[in-house]
Amino acid sequence: MAVFTKVSLKEARELLRRLHLGELQKLRGIEGGIENTNYFVTSDQGEFVLTLFERLTAEQLPFYLHLMKHLAQAGIPVPDPRADQRGAILHTVCGKPAAVVNRLPGQSQLAPQAAHCAAVGDMLARMHLAGRGYERQQPNLRGLPWWNETVPVVLPHLTPEQADLLGAELAYQNHIAASSAYTALPRGPVHADLFRDNVMFDGEQLTGFFDFYFAGVDTWLFDLAVCLNDWCIDWATGAHHAERAGAMLRAYQAVRPLAAAERQLINAMLRAGALRFWISRLWDYYLPREASMLTPHDPAHFERVLRQRIAHPLQA
Repeated sequence: MAVFTKVSLKEARELLRRLHLGELQKLRGIEGGIENTNYFVTSDQGEFVLTLFERLTAEQLPFYLHLMKHLAQAGIPVPDPRADQRGAILHTVCGKPAAVVNRLPGQSQLAPQAAHCAAVGDMLARMHLAGRGYERQQPNLRGLPWWNETVPVVLPHLTPEQADLLGAELAYQNHIAASSAYTALPRGPVHADLFRDNVMFDGEQLTGFFDFYFAGVDTWLFDLAVCLNDWCIDWATGAHHAERAGAMLRAYQAVRPLAAAERQLINAMLRAGALRFWISRLWDYYLPREASMLTPHDPAHFERVLRQRIAHPLQA
């Protein structure tokens, strides 16, 4: 959530009027993130988030926006895209595709305890089940085909040791993806980026999941692994945190128990989740784009997580 495109007060005011969301009172750019331009928008009717999409196309975006609408209608606490008088939820601002959603209450919990991890596990399972009725199809655009395309681009920037690790893990994930166990994994719409800063809490009460713009159809286990790799690790070392992970897994499985193939491949998917974000952070770090409020994430973090996942597999 950086600011690549400047939105004027006049443009924001006109957008709110088109969506019948009241009169503009305040417009503030949101720091962080790396894919889209985001603003907090305050009107006399409430608080909203305006997103301008810098990479995703108007052809890709209906999948994400209608998924959020589907989940919101199913009772999952997610941002609900606002429509214009024609019913359209995909808009145009500054020549870019854009959306406006309600701002979720609460704040991100950046130092989670077991109770927070349990709440995420419970709601993640409920979200997966709610997504079964969603009919639009779009693959995870940051999945294995993208890894295979992107690794050759970032390899020249790595040390020989890092390049060996990256190449070996990519080969391992291609092998896993070709297996019968992987084919048997349950799948459906996934968030695919449900980090600590994409969940809202009021105390220990989870108030929402947001930032669905990496979502796609993928294995539910990969989505769970991404969460475990962020919520349930020691931040400094990348090491597994057993108490928090146990809380998340128990809460998830109380709603949707893992299938046999999922229990078999959980370590492979934990490694896949670490690899995906190591690759994307390498890409953002060494091939940056201009933005007025952008600080790329440190790629070394997910290198550490991957090394930990390889060295210390979970005992499933």
